[in-house]
Amino acid sequence: MPKLLTEMLKGTLEGIVLATLSGRPAYGYEITAWLREQGFSDIAEGTIYALLVRVEKRGLVDVEKVPSEKGPPRKVYSLNPEGREYLEEFWRTWSFLTERLDQLREGGE
Repeated sequence: MPKLLTEMLKGTLEGIVLATLSGRPAYGYEITAWLREQGFSDIAEGTIYALLVRVEKRGLVDVEKVPSEKGPPRKVYSLNPEGREYLEEFWRTWSFLTERLDQLREGGE
């Protein structure tokens, strides 16, 4: 993954993961696999798991342990009301930034 893309992704990955969870609950590997299908092929599972721990500690997701056929129970993450509020703020900020960046690219004010 090019360095610039990696740096930009660091700042947005939390919002991307929360947006993924806004559709339905998922466990870490599911999220990683879905992101890879969307073209984020170089995202490491460890990156997603560390991010999930952070958003859990911040109270943005609820976690349920679900039995697994292959090994220990899986932690399934779902977006809670605080997480939905944070995600709405993320999208507002994203819209603000993309509008300004489009203006800059077009050479306008």
